[in-house]
This record gives sequence, C-alpha cells and structure tokens, in this order.
Amino acid sequence: MTEAHTWEPVDEPAPTVGELQLEERSSLRRVVGLSTELDDVTEVEYRQLRLERVVLVGVWTEGSAAQVDSSLAELAALAETAGSVVLDGVVQRRDRPDPATYIGSGKAHELREVVLATGADTVICDGELTPAQLNALEKVVRVKVIDRTALILDIFAQHATSREGKAQVSLAQMEYMLPRLRGWGEALSRQAGGRAGSNGGVGLRGPGETKIETDRRRIRERMARLRREIRAMKQARDTKRGQRRRSQVPAVVIAGYTNAGKSSLLNALTDAGVLVQNALFATLDPTTRQGRLDDGRDVVFTDTVGFVRHLPTQLVEAFRSTLEEVVDADLLLHVVDGADPMPEQQIAAVRKVLREVAGARDHTLPRELLVVNKSDVADPVVLAQLRVALPGAVFISAHTGAGIDELRARMTELLTADDVDVEIRIPYHRGDVLARLHAEGTVVSAEHEADGTHIVARVPRPVAGALESFAV
Repeated sequence: MTEAHTWEPVDEPAPTVGELQLEERSSLRRVVGLSTELDDVTEVEYRQLRLERVVLVGVWTEGSAAQVDSSLAELAALAETAGSVVLDGVVQRRDRPDPATYIGSGKAHELREVVLATGADTVICDGELTPAQLNALEKVVRVKVIDRTALILDIFAQHATSREGKAQVSLAQMEYMLPRLRGWGEALSRQAGGRAGSNGGVGLRGPGETKIETDRRRIRERMARLRREIRAMKQARDTKRGQRRRSQVPAVVIAGYTNAGKSSLLNALTDAGVLVQNALFATLDPTTRQGRLDDGRDVVFTDTVGFVRHLPTQLVEAFRSTLEEVVDADLLLHVVDGADPMPEQQIAAVRKVLREVAGARDHTLPRELLVVNKSDVADPVVLAQLRVALPGAVFISAHTGAGIDELRARMTELLTADDVDVEIRIPYHRGDVLARLHAEGTVVSAEHEADGTHIVARVPRPVAGALESFAV
C-alpha cells in the first residue's frame, strides 16, 4: 500500500512592480499586415502614428561607414521598440540632405520602387525633416513618411506612465506637430465667420478663422495649459528634493544612454524591482530608491530617462524639470553600454545633453563616475580598449553582479572625499543627535563616560558644522 501524499501550496514570491509593468506593456501587440498606404497623402498628419512594415532611409554626410551603419542600426532598434517590422534600409551618400526631398528626387523614385518591392507602408528617415521635405517625399513614395524625431516621440508616448511623464510627452508632441500642420482643399480651409459656424452677430461676422488656424490656436492653448501643469508638478518635485537636501542624505543619479542598463543597476544596488526591458527608452519616469553605502550611511539613488544621439530638442525642453535631478546630485553614475560597438559616441551624446541642462540653470555638473556595464557580454577587445581610454571607469555587469562591490567602494570613496573628522561628546538625553551621526556619518570610536558618549567620527562638512556645540 502506497503512502498518500498531501499537497501543500508553495509560496511564490510576489511579482515586483517592474515585472507587472513589463507584463502590462507586453499585453498589447500591434497587428502586422494592415496596410496604411495613403489614398490621399494629405491625411497624414491628422492620423495617429501607426508603424507596421517600415523601410529605413539615411543620408551619409559625414563620419565613417561604420558610424553610418551604427546610426541606422539604432534607428532599426527604435522602430522595433515602437512596434514595427523593419523590412529594408538604404543609405545615400551626399554632402548634405536635399532641401526638397531629403534624398533627392531621383533617389526618392528609387525609394518608391523599394517600398513597392517590400510591401512597406511607412518610410522612416534618420534625421529631422522639415514640413516641406515630409510633404514632398510623401507625394513621391505615396506612403506615410516620418522622421527620427516623430519615431522617438511615439516611443515616449507608449512608455510614459506617470502624470508628469504623460504631460511632458504631450507637450513635446505638440511642439513638434505645430509647425507641421498643413491643409489642402476646401475640407481644411473652411471658415467659421459670417453666417457659418456660430453666427456671432454684429462685429463678429467676417472671414473668420480657417480650419488650420483653429487647430493651431487650440494646440497653443493646450500647450500653455500643459506648461502650467508641468510647472506645478516641478514645484512638488523641487520640494521633495529640498527635503532630501536638508536631511543631508547624499543623492546619486544614474544617467546614461538608453538601454545601457541603468534600471538593472538600480535594482542591483537597492533591490528596487523596477521595470527592466531590453528595449530603448524602457524607463521614462524617474525612480528614486533609498540605499546604503559600505560605511553604513544612507544614500538616495535616482534612475533617469535615457539619452540617444540626436535627442529631439522638444524632449529635452519638456523633460528639463526631470533632468534637473542630475544637476542637483552629489554624484553622477554615468552608465555606458560596454557591448555597444561605439561606446565613446554614447558618452559624448549623454554629456552633450547634460551640459545643455546644466547651462540652462547656470549650474555645474556633479562629480561623474563612469560605469561600463554589460562586461559579461561585451567584446573583450573593446573592453581592453575602454580600460585604456577610460582609466577611472568601473567595469561591471548588473546582470551577474560582477564588479558591484568595487562600484560600491568607489561610490563610498567619492561621496566621503569631502568629509571631516570630528571629536564630540553627546549627552545621553540627545539620542536624536546620535541617530543622525550614525545615519549620515561613520563612527570611528565610541566611549561611554559619565556625562555622555565620547565619539570620534567622520561626517560630511555640513553635519560637522551642526555638531560644533558638542565638540570636545
């Protein structure tokens, strides 16, 4: 007779916030194969951006062939992140982009043949096109044409989750769309004056506004309202940041190129459980978590939005309040993708945007620590070259945990570089001072005496000033 076994439920760990966000983001998939070829190309900017089967187009004006290939590969990754299927990519060598059609009229007709051969319904250009270039190219290829800026804005619109993030993306989209509104024919030239429309009576009749003028006015009104909302949210963010500054807790900001592993590093340092996805711009809303240094003192880590080459100026302006977290930090962890074929270009692109943000506030950037991530999958030759080119960098793998201990030690060293030694005697009834000392400094020795605790410690300079009354 066999012994009966009773079934006992196994306690599974609860999903993290990042896992729930990833499941939600993956729950909807774009349908492949629905044609968006335009019967009337004039509809293009009044339709939602819907990317499906795309052909990429680049113009090679400077740099090496490898740099051009890298830029187009990044554009392909952006398109796939937005939900597209990349069918083909073409690059044209020119001194400068054609002012009429971006690639020239002859190449535009060749591009039309590529579109027909592949069955593509969208063309994505690796650059920011003027409204005239978009219009002229669409008339030749007869499918929807968008540029790199519109593509990035589409990704941001998909990934924004917080109220502030959604408002920032909406503002950036409207700033991009406003100069690109255009109208054709009677349908978009309707006038609301005279007896048409509301018939406002004496003094209000006349030519009135055209449809496109009404659209522009409404967009400007909406932009003004969004700016007011963002300013109000910025005040709340500044208030929280001010509270952290008054508590003297060091602030460490994690910044870097998109998909370099910033969120993975935050999880490795704090067990935050934030969303991690192998996609560009997976994180748009800054995440702040509390951690602890090797010497026991508290520290605040903030994960920020990633950067990319040729980041649209509209996004930099809209996300300026968020990026100011970087300027006010005590230490900047600049995460670099060690598996990228051209990490030096990533570093230059990130520093360019950070300088713009710091210059707008007349601030200097905080101390920077370069962190080369993905060392477990990077090319050993590239890593060897980076160790020579970046002598002060720390090489880690946020996925495996390699190098994290060294990174913690370097952070502790940099954040405590300006600390001073103090020798104080704290009365026994001032437990609050003793608690602050342990939270914000490092206690070297402590001896209990008749009138209090005699302590030798190393603390930040502002804390040392607050402890002067207890000096021995």
